[in-house]
Amino acid sequence: MVSKFHFLRTFRRITGVTPGRFLSAVRLHEAKILLVSTSLNVSDIGAQVGYSSTGSFTRRFSESVGFSPTQYRHNALGNTQPSPRRISLAPDETRPDSDGSISGIVRSPYRTDSGIYIGVFESPILERSPAARATIAHSGQFRITGVPQGNWYVHAAAQGPLPGNTSAAHPLLAGTAGPVTIGPGTDAAVQMTLRPLGWANPPILLALPVEWSVHAS
Repeated sequence: MVSKFHFLRTFRRITGVTPGRFLSAVRLHEAKILLVSTSLNVSDIGAQVGYSSTGSFTRRFSESVGFSPTQYRHNALGNTQPSPRRISLAPDETRPDSDGSISGIVRSPYRTDSGIYIGVFESPILERSPAARATIAHSGQFRITGVPQGNWYVHAAAQGPLPGNTSAAHPLLAGTAGPVTIGPGTDAAVQMTLRPLGWANPPILLALPVEWSVHAS
């Protein structure tokens, strides 16, 4: 009951992305669930989540998640634990001095049962390879060097569980800051608070480090 343009503006203001990008993320996230919870083949899963071409589905899934659908299924079921091929930077790897850095604080009102993964991404959706990344043991300060020039989003993610809810299956906690503009020698500052994903948050697509439960991603 509103105009298309008002809907687009409002949706993007609340979620950070357009309806089309949000829907694409939901489709791939559903594919991740189907790969783990069913025995359907990749072609059938691609068709079920809205892709008419298995090749297009596999390519889009691999770009966003970091694994092919088959690799993701094997990893999630504990058959193999390959490293996501899209993540190539070591935590302490640096880039030329002409690049910048991002420093900040990650807060969490919840206990985290893993380290906190922090990455610099081109999208408000946590997908594809990070331009730079770091891992910290617990909430607090962080610094990421070697961030290329450009506009970036900083995503942080960790596992729960929530206090007092021992039956919860390690919910994923996430926080986002940005966009952040990085120029030569820029040292940007951000702050993030980790919270469970809500209805307005696009799904996390990137397969997080294998020591975390991929079922929660």
